[in-house]
This record gives sequence, structure tokens and C-alpha cells, in this order.
Amino acid sequence: MLQIYNTLSRSKQVFKPIVPGKVKMYVCGMTVYDFCHIGHARVMIVFDMVVRWLRSSGYEVIYVRNITDIDDKIIQRAVENGEPILALTNRFIEAMQADSDELGLMRPDQEPRATDYIRQMQGLIGRLIEHELAYQGDDGDVNFAVRLFPQYGQLSGKSLDELNAGERVAIGGGKRDPLDFALWKGSKPDEPADTRWKSPWGEGRPGWHIECSAMSCDVLGEHFDIHGGGADLQFPHHENEIAQSEGALYGQDRKPSDAPFVNYWMHNGHIRVNEEKMSKSLGNFFLIRDVLKSFDPEVLRFFMLRAHYRSPINYSDAQLEEARSGLVRLYTALAQTPTSASAPLDSGSPWVQRFTAAMNDDFNTPEAIAVLFDLATELNRTQGDEKLLLASTMRSLAGVMNFLQRDPTTFLQAGSRDGHLDLSVESIEVQIAARVAAKQAKDFAKADEIRKDLQKQGVVLEDKPGGITEWRRA
Repeated sequence: MLQIYNTLSRSKQVFKPIVPGKVKMYVCGMTVYDFCHIGHARVMIVFDMVVRWLRSSGYEVIYVRNITDIDDKIIQRAVENGEPILALTNRFIEAMQADSDELGLMRPDQEPRATDYIRQMQGLIGRLIEHELAYQGDDGDVNFAVRLFPQYGQLSGKSLDELNAGERVAIGGGKRDPLDFALWKGSKPDEPADTRWKSPWGEGRPGWHIECSAMSCDVLGEHFDIHGGGADLQFPHHENEIAQSEGALYGQDRKPSDAPFVNYWMHNGHIRVNEEKMSKSLGNFFLIRDVLKSFDPEVLRFFMLRAHYRSPINYSDAQLEEARSGLVRLYTALAQTPTSASAPLDSGSPWVQRFTAAMNDDFNTPEAIAVLFDLATELNRTQGDEKLLLASTMRSLAGVMNFLQRDPTTFLQAGSRDGHLDLSVESIEVQIAARVAAKQAKDFAKADEIRKDLQKQGVVLEDKPGGITEWRRA
């Protein structure tokens, strides 16, 4: 029975979808003004894993991840580049999807763009004004009146008295209260024409928070199962989403019996670099495409899922090398079997039961991966038909997270992606042939010297029965 840690309740809860057997999930996606970094990769990898497990568990899943293609940063970058908003956002949407494909991730079922939902955003804002939860300020902006929504703070656990608005939003002259946030921003004279839309409140553009409320409610309905995103979005973005969405639906007098906007809120942990939170302001962020110049995409996915999705991760090349070594161990165990085929899983198998229990415990991928390592250990000491069954089980379980689906030899013999320090396959095979010749000539010192020289260069040799020598990268 699947349990999910719900940020809203601050506890694990048994997952009960609104419609039995069906799951509607919305994840906050990228703001497309630059290339994606590894923080974005974590969001994509984590919720790709969640969808894969839900589907393998028999659920029919609608996975929606939005694209923010209008906001202050996008406008600033377009102006700096001297290009239209659409040209900028289309370029980085293509780059984002290329990064996702390179990582081996499934595309969401729908990827709504904010600029395609302006009408729905204006409709939500109109409902909030009707409920007297929003007002237009003297500066033309339409703001949400936070203090008039009694449930504000339920997701973050913050009381209104605790909030420090100065750290959260810029306080505009049109606000009645510094805690209020913008739903619609009036156009500024120096902003490009392609950043403004007509509205009942004058030309302008949506605030960031209203975008996700409008897109998720339009695509999935006003009440759906799972909403996900990074921990940094819990407050204020997701808190504001709840206030807007439930405020538009119920007004100021929401009752405890009223259905919530979202049943389960999931948040993945931060990426840290040298024990500091990764951020562009600190200059310690890494682009996905730069990381993948040196490391295999499967290594990056494995690195991310070795940690529980809610835990912070400390990023470094050393950590990625450690993840690669873990994958090498697993692929090495699989390489011993004569077939790479996988078979249907036996639900009665203790391996399957352990793996399932781990994944059903709030997607506990570290424990699930531990099952794979235990399988590898057992595989290394087993022979005969049982060995084939273990290999098939291991590959099938790993496939739930999209690991170990490649030919083991291909993975083990692949060098680093930049390849500038790697011995070529041809060079390795020439030295192996020279070693075979030395052994045949009974020059065992020379053969041992070749083995050690290859080992220093990151190539491990394994002698097999019949005079066969297999090799892999260390």
C-alpha cells in the first residue's frame, strides 16, 4: 500500500486517489530563460521516477508539468538580448526537452505554456475580485488580499505574524498590506509590446503564482491528486497557489468539509554544492548539458535517486564518480549472465516484495537500490538457472527506475563522455593481444606488466575459462 509524505499534513499518508485507479499529477516546471541546471534535473528525475512507479503499480497517470514562458526574468533576458520573447522561450524550451531526452526521461503527458492560459488566469482573478479576495491598487496591479484568506499558511506552517514580506516580495505602492502578492501586473512604459495583454484592469501580464493555478485547474480540474515541485517552491509559490485556487472556488468562507485544491503535496530536497544551497546568485550551479559532457546520463540519474527525494543532496564530481562505481558493480554482476532478457516479475519473490515495500514507503529509492546491490551480491555467487532468474529479476526491478537496461558490456567499456583521457577500445585490445602473446611465450612478467599498466589507466582485465580475457573501465 503506497504511502506518500504530504507536506500539507507533515506526515506520511496512505495514497487514495480521487478516482480509483487514476492519478492526476501536476509538477511546477521550468522558467525558460536559460539552460536547465542540475536542480532542474532533480525535479525532472524525481517525478519521472514517481510516475514510473505509479504506472508500474497499475495506476493510469496524467502527468502535467508546466512551462513558465512569461515573467520578469524572461523579459529582462529578452530585452538584454534584443530578441522577441517567443524566440527566447522557444529556444530554451527546445534545450530543456533535449536535456530531458538525453537524461532518458519520459515527456510529461501535457506541458502547458503560461502564455496559452491568459484567459483562464483572468477568469480566476475575476472570481477572486468577486469574492473580495483581490483588489486593484493605485499602480494598476491586481493583488491578492492575504489576510482575508483565513487558511493562509497551512502548507508552509507560517503564521501571518511570522512572515517577513521584505524577504519575500518587493512591496509596491499599490498594496494595502505588505503580505499581499500580485495576480496581475500593469504594463510599464518601457516593457516590450509582446509582454502585455489586454484585461479588464488594463494592459499587463499575469503574476507568477496565478499561472500555475490557472493551468493546473484548467488541465486537471479544480481538485486533483498530487502537486509536486522543489522545496524552494513550498513558500511562497505553492502557498499562494492554494490561496488563489481555493479562494476562487470557495471565497473567504471555506469550510473544513470543502475539498482541498490538492490532496497530496510533494517537495524534493535542495541540491547543495560544498554544503551550500546551489543558486545562481552564488554562482555555484551546474548546467545539465555541461555535466553530461563528462558523465553518462544514467550515472546522473543514479546519483539523484541514491538519495531519498526529500533529502538534500551534496553535489560534486566525486559523488558522481561514486555513483558510477555503483552502477559498474551492478552491470558487472549482470555481465556474467548469457542473456540480457528480463521476464515478468514474481510478486511472491522476496526480492520483489522488498523492492515494492521500499517504493511504497514514500518512494524510498535508496532502500530499493539497496535491494539491487543485494541481488548483485547473490548473483555473483549463484550458478545455473537460478542465476538467470536473479539477473532477470534484477533487470526488471531496476527498469522501474530506468536503470540497467543497456547491454552490460557496452556500459562497462564506455569511457568518460569527453574521452580526452581514455584509452581507445582499439588500443586496449592491442594491449590485451600483446598480453595473450606474452603468456603464450611464458613471459608472465611481461603479461603482468601489461595488466598493471592497463589498470593504472583505468582498465580492469578479467581472465575467463578458455583463454578469454574480458575488460571493463574501472
